Amino acid sequence: MFEFLTIGTVLLCLLGVVVGIIFGFLPGLSATMGVALMMPFTFGMPLTSSMALLLGVYCGGIYGGSITAILIRTPGTPASAATVLDGYPLTQKGLAKRALDTATMSSMMGGLFSCIILILLAKRIATFALRFGAPEYFAVGIFGLSMVTALSSKNIRKGLVSCILGFMLSTIGLDSLSGATRFTLGNIYMMAGVETVTALVGLFAISEFLSKLQSAGKKGPDSTIAKYGGKGMSIFELIKGHWTNLLRSSVIGTIVGIIPATGSGTAGWISYNEAKRASKEPETFGQGNIDGVVAAESSNNAVTGGALIPLLTLGVPGDTVTAVLLGALMLQGITPGPMLFVQRPDEVNFIYLLMILANVFFCILGVTCVPLFVKVLKVPTSALMAGVLGLCCIGAFAVRGYVFDIQCALVLAIVGYLFSKTDYPIPPVLLGLLLGKTIEANFRRAMTQTGGDWTIFFTRPICCVMLVISIAAFCWPILQAIIKYVKERKAAKAESAAE
Repeated sequence: MFEFLTIGTVLLCLLGVVVGIIFGFLPGLSATMGVALMMPFTFGMPLTSSMALLLGVYCGGIYGGSITAILIRTPGTPASAATVLDGYPLTQKGLAKRALDTATMSSMMGGLFSCIILILLAKRIATFALRFGAPEYFAVGIFGLSMVTALSSKNIRKGLVSCILGFMLSTIGLDSLSGATRFTLGNIYMMAGVETVTALVGLFAISEFLSKLQSAGKKGPDSTIAKYGGKGMSIFELIKGHWTNLLRSSVIGTIVGIIPATGSGTAGWISYNEAKRASKEPETFGQGNIDGVVAAESSNNAVTGGALIPLLTLGVPGDTVTAVLLGALMLQGITPGPMLFVQRPDEVNFIYLLMILANVFFCILGVTCVPLFVKVLKVPTSALMAGVLGLCCIGAFAVRGYVFDIQCALVLAIVGYLFSKTDYPIPPVLLGLLLGKTIEANFRRAMTQTGGDWTIFFTRPICCVMLVISIAAFCWPILQAIIKYVKERKAAKAESAAE
């Protein structure tokens, strides 16, 4: 293993991390895009050098999206969408440096945890993942959808409306099973459906631009800049004060990474929900609770190691980035699977080492470059938001090359702006869009396999357990709201009777 650890491979890994952070930092771009664009540069390289570059881009890209999510409420990648909820409020409170330090070190801790699991339990966990079929994937989607109650605790009814809208958006385009067109209004570009990146930049980034337009005529220093300051977060403080959150979120992220076709965005939302559920002050989430940043970032970066488990042991990519990595391995003449560990164990062990190096590198770069990141706050609001708008439009266009996607992002931005002004939560819209296709497709596949017998969801143990947990997670906040309402009514009657 260590004979491959040359200065060249280390520098390639570092270069990959830098490139990945840039791709994660720029709104609309992603780690997937970064790995795909860097893959042609690996032609002719040995396996170890190509993996050093591509794995660096992978880990750096997942982390990089948190920077703009925290500083300007613009998730650089879908993986950092949950980071916005508490990261940006911390910036508004003048705690940008603390939020960035927390995101950086939480990302490293989550990534390193998943690397340890990758090294110790790769083959065993991959065998468990083989048990997942259409019913289990449906249950995973429902479990993710149950988070809508936590993301809309102020008004569950409005949260459900937002989630249903996102679910409806997920049905636009070609039916994945029958090939029929749905809700395209005769527009050929809508046949491809609503792209996740398009929805992301529209609902979060451009909608924030529209909100900033309201204060464009105001004079005086920008409120965010005026409040900037405060101390950072040390790794010892992070571990001491948030170790249970770190561990729980890292476990969730690793498990989600192992399950194919889920991804870091889903892991971030699930961990955020569980952190809020376990918190003694759940009402502070969404208002600048540091645990929200810890949960989202440790979880989405833990996906990186988890996603490599099915890739290396089964040849099944865990997410879109590892799908590109699978292509890179095939170009090197490597066929992932159980025999890879027998035929080329040294290269596999070196991949483990590269993952550890990549996580350490982005942490060092993140902590040392925080002063550069926070300089974004010193840019005049008008210039900053204009630049963000331009990057968002470029990002929306770059994914598929459709001008229509820019138009779609602008429409969704108006929806996001109106939602924010009427207290309709925006995250459930994205949640419904992300999970809608997974839930619908796997439900229909399960029904096709069983001839319409819905009892399959309760006769398969893994599926049944996940559905029961999902129902409990969905009903508990509603039950709490009912209990609270009844107590308030009783208290009001007691006061009126006393008078």
